[in-house]
Amino acid sequence: MNTSFDRVRAIRWHGDHMTLLDQRLLPAQVEYLRIDTLHECAQAIGDMVVRGAPAIGIAAAYGVVLGARQAQRSAGARWCEHLYSELDYLAGARPTAVNLGWAVQRARAVLRNGPADPAPLEALAIAIHEEDIAANHRMGQLGAALMAHSGGVLTHCNTGSLATGGYGTALGVVRSAWSAGHLKRVYAGETRPWLQGARLTAWELVEDGIPVQLIADGAAAWLMRQGTVGWVVVGADRVAANGDVANKIGTYSLAVAARQHGVKFMVVAPTSTLDMSADSGEQIPIEERAPAEVLQAGGRPVAAAGAGAWNPVFDVTPAALVDILVTERGIIEQPGRKSIRQLMQR
Repeated sequence: MNTSFDRVRAIRWHGDHMTLLDQRLLPAQVEYLRIDTLHECAQAIGDMVVRGAPAIGIAAAYGVVLGARQAQRSAGARWCEHLYSELDYLAGARPTAVNLGWAVQRARAVLRNGPADPAPLEALAIAIHEEDIAANHRMGQLGAALMAHSGGVLTHCNTGSLATGGYGTALGVVRSAWSAGHLKRVYAGETRPWLQGARLTAWELVEDGIPVQLIADGAAAWLMRQGTVGWVVVGADRVAANGDVANKIGTYSLAVAARQHGVKFMVVAPTSTLDMSADSGEQIPIEERAPAEVLQAGGRPVAAAGAGAWNPVFDVTPAALVDILVTERGIIEQPGRKSIRQLMQR
């Protein structure tokens, strides 16, 4: 496993509690928030203390452990029954990222076996965390192998260690490609309205010593026109059975611009993000958040008083615009229903 350019961890398990790097405060402050209960975990997910589909799933798995221990203290031998009633609350913390429901479902499967204590749930959470890091390194290797002599790469939102258990999905590919000498330039879109690219991706790359150029989201198409990037590499919050990709708002625009300019478009996502129950992107719920997130920046108003705002925080990129889907199980070119089904059967 390549450990170069891999210094950041957003989720830490301490045996009796979890700490989450509060991503709302980056890059100005590096502060970990202590989480002691399932409800605190759900609140942290909803408030975007932790974000990114894999990281949300990992945090939720540890949140289940905390909830199980609390249920055991309050309900005794009936702790499993009590915990079941709490799992729906946790699963509803954010609707779009499929890893949240996936982690809760894995916990439900453990509970169906009637464990005597929460130990199997803790083992599951640790396994989910470790599996994610291993998968990210594998995807990094697979994706980077396609990027030899590609010149530059543009990424969107944050898909690195902050969004995962460690190393990252799309940013893991960038890390691996940079380590292998395949890249000359790394560009990050700022990613309004939460500025995950500016605040988080740029911070991660600087921490790892990888030079990064930040661009305004609206500059992406013009950057592609200059011929300085060969790839757009993004993550995913959910991939439908037909290959449609739900990801941070602005991803669809990048895919359209990439196709126009002959730039390859790569989606990097673990198989836990593939939702075979969603026939297409039409079945993926798209979260809308408060208009204030668009009308403000850093808590300060940036729009005219009285203006409204529409704030979908994800969009869906049709599979036809995706050149490469990279998972820990392998690579799919021009993903579609048949190729994804075959991948999931490996």
